[in-house]
Amino acid sequence: MPQQPLLFTPLKLRGVEFRNRVFVSPMCQYSAENGLPTDWHLVHLGSRAVGGAGLVIVEATAVSPVGRISPGDLGIWSDEHGAALARIATFVKAQGAAVGVQLAHAGRKASTATPWSGGQAVPASDGGWTPVAPSPIAFGPAFPEPHELSHAEIDELVGQFGAAAGRAAAAGFDVIELHAAHGYLLHEFLSPLTNARTDRFGGTFDNRVRFPLAVAARLRETWPSSLPMFVRISATDWVDGGWSLADSLEFARRLAALGIDLVDCSSGGAVASAKIPVAPGFQAPFAAAVRKETGVATGAVGMITSPEQAEQILATGQADAILLARELLRNPYWPLVAARRLGAAVEWPKQYLRAKLG
Repeated sequence: MPQQPLLFTPLKLRGVEFRNRVFVSPMCQYSAENGLPTDWHLVHLGSRAVGGAGLVIVEATAVSPVGRISPGDLGIWSDEHGAALARIATFVKAQGAAVGVQLAHAGRKASTATPWSGGQAVPASDGGWTPVAPSPIAFGPAFPEPHELSHAEIDELVGQFGAAAGRAAAAGFDVIELHAAHGYLLHEFLSPLTNARTDRFGGTFDNRVRFPLAVAARLRETWPSSLPMFVRISATDWVDGGWSLADSLEFARRLAALGIDLVDCSSGGAVASAKIPVAPGFQAPFAAAVRKETGVATGAVGMITSPEQAEQILATGQADAILLARELLRNPYWPLVAARRLGAAVEWPKQYLRAKLG
């Protein structure tokens, strides 16, 4: 019997066994209503579970109303929001996939229009709000100066993240992922490009990681010990003097010490001027470095499109899982296609068996 490709071998983290290592990366749909999911989210996420993914992660889901990237973002700042997300979690799990949710706060990049509307700042007069950040530094000339968070507001945010984790557990999610990447709030504290504070939350590396680590610790305390927790990082800002891979390695070590189970390695997003050398699999070396140097499991993401490429990343020990984004927008059934290409034996939904056998 031929050996099963690594991409389609199970991965167990704590008490959750993922049926394969194809994970759906969280992708904003900008289609929520007052932070609540709509039928779009059920169909979008449900179809990827039907398509054979091992884990389906719900988009960046805000822990407070001002933490949304856009007015169309999902939220989990109330029990009503958690209950609404439970319907999605239940359906995804019924298809054999695990289900996760990315807990997020957009920081200074909040209150923006949808990408198809230009992505510019939304003023309060049009339903927007004042963004918050570690320092009053705007993302760009067309963006407002954010409100600098006070110590009391930082403490409140730690509590909001913790409450969101509790709601995610009640909704039936298997995984939570803390969003500390792409220039959003936690990444803004990490990067010296966006954090100009002179108090205990700014300046030195230890100070800049203080708030993100406090959030991670609160989530790990709140989230059931039997369930895994991920953290998405930007492994580098791609800017001299910014957050670096060396910083990410030390951050990952401290996350692992808190009980974080997987580091999802992305990059960039802190500043608009970064020159990012986008190419197939360009971020996989970051996942490889974190995995090798810290011993924590990693996920590779970014410009991964073919089954052979995904399998090679796993086979060479660069990552433990593959997170797909745009390729799964193009084809929700990519895992089923990949299994056939790689000669893997996987179960198909019984409603689709005629296509497998045809």
